[in-house]
Amino acid sequence: MTDDAPVRVFDALKATPTPVRYLLGGVLVNQLGAFVQTFLVLYLTFRGASVSAAGLALVAYSIGSIFGTMLGAEITHRFGPRTTIMTAMAASAPLVGSISWLSGPGTLWPLLVVVGLAGLFTQAYRPAAAVLLSDLMPERYQVMAFSMMRIALNIGAALAPLIAAVVILVDWDLLFWIDGGTALVYALLAFALLPKQVPQAQAEADREGAVPAASEAETETEAEAAAPAADSRSAYAAMLRDRKYLLYLGAILLGSLTYAQGHIALPLQLAADHYPTSFYSTVLTVSSVVLITCELKITAYLSRLPKHVRVITGHLVEAVGLAVYGLSSRSGAFTIAGAVLVVFGIMIAAPSMFAHPATFPAAVKARYIGTMQAVGGAASALAPLFGVFLWTRLGGGFWLLCGIVTAAAGFLALAGVRQPPEPAPAKDAGPRTEGEPEVVGGTS
Repeated sequence: MTDDAPVRVFDALKATPTPVRYLLGGVLVNQLGAFVQTFLVLYLTFRGASVSAAGLALVAYSIGSIFGTMLGAEITHRFGPRTTIMTAMAASAPLVGSISWLSGPGTLWPLLVVVGLAGLFTQAYRPAAAVLLSDLMPERYQVMAFSMMRIALNIGAALAPLIAAVVILVDWDLLFWIDGGTALVYALLAFALLPKQVPQAQAEADREGAVPAASEAETETEAEAAAPAADSRSAYAAMLRDRKYLLYLGAILLGSLTYAQGHIALPLQLAADHYPTSFYSTVLTVSSVVLITCELKITAYLSRLPKHVRVITGHLVEAVGLAVYGLSSRSGAFTIAGAVLVVFGIMIAAPSMFAHPATFPAAVKARYIGTMQAVGGAASALAPLFGVFLWTRLGGGFWLLCGIVTAAAGFLALAGVRQPPEPAPAKDAGPRTEGEPEVVGGTS
């Protein structure tokens, strides 16, 4: 996205197709009721479960989430995004709603199975949503579209705890019934409003503005070339041979590990420095307000920069913010400043990072997206172990380590998404001859 004309927020909003608006609305509705991962441990301990049993249930949910993105990628590839979203949300609804019925004594193993399956299906919709977003949105606004999805997720994540605080006063069990209800609403929205199929030719036409008619022979050749990639083993084998994409996945892993420490190690740091609990809530509120109000504008402003410049700059800004957390013991102002820097780093880098897998050909796109999301989910599951273990040993020095790791993730991302410069065409060069290689997307 380095065209001469700058991308403008209102232009992107006007260019957003109606199905994308429905998709983002469904994401928001579903996220508003996403209570399981946040409140599962508190709920189970409230119902009399041991801390170890509650922690085991959270592990089961996290494991299910990791495999859920991979399952969602496969279903999306074989049956399409709309079917995947409908199936995943319709299956998630009764599983989440039944958690309250299995939280009593003597039901630990059935609870673990249900919670694991709930994590599996709850996250299975995400690759489908990303694929549908990339297929429907004009390419000029692709990164902006993923920024819109991130904002929908963050608005839901910011409002969900407020909704939960009110619901808990009425009945703890309502949390899971509402969570299941929002999943069912999302399934119904997908059935009624999302397109059944997005033809690849139409998607390319939306992106490029025009698609030349392909001859029957060319179509058959493209189908034969795509056939090996359509096989799941071939697709994942090709992914393992793609060194640039593996570097990108390494950046996702390290970046997700350190970003999560703002929700894991930072509360421990503030408690150790004797800040009131309300101060951490203030930090979260400031971060959410800055992200929700500024991300689209930041994404539009930086759209003319090359992707690799955006990702390395964002990671380095976030690294500085994480390192500043180490000064929290001196003044709360350092904590606020660190949070703002971390959020700005995320706004600069994250839209391009999350949009990157959508640049790959349709034959492998869903699997590349699913793998990225699975790696991010695995990092989030490992983050508590990483954070608590190292913070208890390093104290304030832990944040300097987080900054170094985030900077390293930035350089991995730089190598993973950077494309070689396109050679200038020769003045007397004719059209590309048959058999000449052509880059179709993703890494070269």
